[in-house]
Amino acid sequence: QVQLVESGGGLVQPGGSLRLSCVASGFTFGGSSMSWVRQGPGKGLEWVSSIPSDGSKTYYADSVKGRFTISRDNAKNTLYLQLNSLKSEDPAVYYCARGDLLGRIYGMDYWGKGTLVTVSS
Repeated sequence: QVQLVESGGGLVQPGGSLRLSCVASGFTFGGSSMSWVRQGPGKGLEWVSSIPSDGSKTYYADSVKGRFTISRDNAKNTLYLQLNSLKSEDPAVYYCARGDLLGRIYGMDYWGKGTLVTVSS
């Protein structure tokens, strides 16, 4: 049974930081590229970042480049997203998903249930 379980969301002030985690099970995590996708209130799904199976490269949407960092620990079957310098446009439910290095939502086949990030003073 495939499971992706996100955690680490919460309420943070503008300019603050959070670290999201996603624990994977039921598939070969170490052989899979992984992504983070978010959905803001009243908005569609937005690709945030992706990382290949070996973690050798990272890819980011322009809206988060320089502020967010994706990483992974294959020994722990865990994907991370470090969110720094959070802005008013960052609040969303953040999902981890398997695939797609090009950020194609339709290319991501397994999804978690998401973790909510709220930015407010």
